[in-house]
Amino acid sequence: MNKSGILLHVAGLWTLSTLDASAKWLVLAGVPVLMVTLVRYLMHVLLMTAVVLPSQGRALLSTRSLSRQLVRGLLMVLSTVLFFSVLRRLPLAEATALNFMAPLFLMAMAPWLLNEPHRLHRWVGVLLGFTGVLIVVRPGAQLDPVGVALGLLTAITFAFFQIATRRVAHDHPLTTNYYGGLFGSVALLLALPWFWTMPALSAAQWLLLLSTGLTGFLGHLMQIMAYSRTQATLLAPFSYFQIAAAVTLGGLVFGQLPDLTTAAGIALICLAGLAVVLWESRTMIRRLAERQ
Repeated sequence: MNKSGILLHVAGLWTLSTLDASAKWLVLAGVPVLMVTLVRYLMHVLLMTAVVLPSQGRALLSTRSLSRQLVRGLLMVLSTVLFFSVLRRLPLAEATALNFMAPLFLMAMAPWLLNEPHRLHRWVGVLLGFTGVLIVVRPGAQLDPVGVALGLLTAITFAFFQIATRRVAHDHPLTTNYYGGLFGSVALLLALPWFWTMPALSAAQWLLLLSTGLTGFLGHLMQIMAYSRTQATLLAPFSYFQIAAAVTLGGLVFGQLPDLTTAAGIALICLAGLAVVLWESRTMIRRLAERQ
């Protein structure tokens, strides 16, 4: 097991949670969600162009399917816009937990969209995950119902984004990362005349807005480095450390900590996804052993 890959993966997840906390702070300060998203992707592309393009050259733009990269890029920016909208309405921990329904939605849709066989344990995982969601959004939890609906829509959109990512697996990860940010930036720039409104921001707030591109770039870069060093099946269980990051930052920055019942629902969502991941990993290892 490559420990450096695991450390990079966890560090990347915490960095991306920092991005989420920054975005929540900004939208609560009155910055339009689309403006935060635009700056996040525009800075991401500028940083990749400055840091990665000189070493990769034209290879960074080499893709076997520009149309698939376009679809993935549009789904990526849509999921980001939706998630930042959720952050305006829900605490960071609850919003992140709802987004972790995406892998379960992906597994549920896989038989139809990825031609994978139906598997009972996946459906059990989806059912348990939904049970966790019902506990989180139960009557008395005082969560914004629009935020909850947007959270589930974000998870579904992110599941489609993950499917789109699988369909460009033939391209280099850096190429896919670059095109995603590029298409997202272009789409938002074209829409800029319809949402160009900005409140008066302090110098610190402007720095925080610009930092979203840096944390997004570093978070994804560390993820790419992690997956280049360690198998995805080994990294998958550690993805749920992002919930810990969301709870920690939500408490420190916004003073929002889930109560015990909500924490139990969040834990059930995580355990449902983690159990399916571990089952899939065990099945894959057993099949590889049988082939040898």
